[in-house]
Amino acid sequence: MALIYLSLGSNVEAQRNIEAAMDALADTFGELIISSVYESEAVGFEGDSFYNLVVGIYSTHSIGDLSKILKAVEDVQGRDRTAPKFGARSLDIDILTVDDRVGLIDGVSIPRDEILKNAFVLQPLAEIAAMAVHPQLGTSYLQLWQEFDKDKQKLWPIDFIWRGENITKAN
Repeated sequence: MALIYLSLGSNVEAQRNIEAAMDALADTFGELIISSVYESEAVGFEGDSFYNLVVGIYSTHSIGDLSKILKAVEDVQGRDRTAPKFGARSLDIDILTVDDRVGLIDGVSIPRDEILKNAFVLQPLAEIAAMAVHPQLGTSYLQLWQEFDKDKQKLWPIDFIWRGENITKAN
């Protein structure tokens, strides 16, 4: 069974879409490893802020099958696949890592390069997988976050209630 980290993001009815995605993931994969939820400015376009978090799941599905399951969850939440790449999203779920696998597997690039590029991916990943190491760099996510230029992208933890519990670990 593989440990898989997923990045979730939304800036269209974000609370509802993230909640629904987490429900679908929990119903499909069982217990989730959940980071705090962060709000961040849109990157690459002018638009509403995003809600972002990282979720860990365990699965025996192939990466290709997992990708299909995640696309179906996005579709249920109204994901418009004809929209511009840098634009509003009802829901975006990306596979970040699958254990320590590396490469283009079933059409999915693992590990996802956004880990090193976006604070809204790296910070929540470092929160729940601090001592895990990037499979190509051999550097922990905590160290990568400590070295990240935090002035590059602004994000902040927000209160987020899921299944009656505030999952954000912010002070």
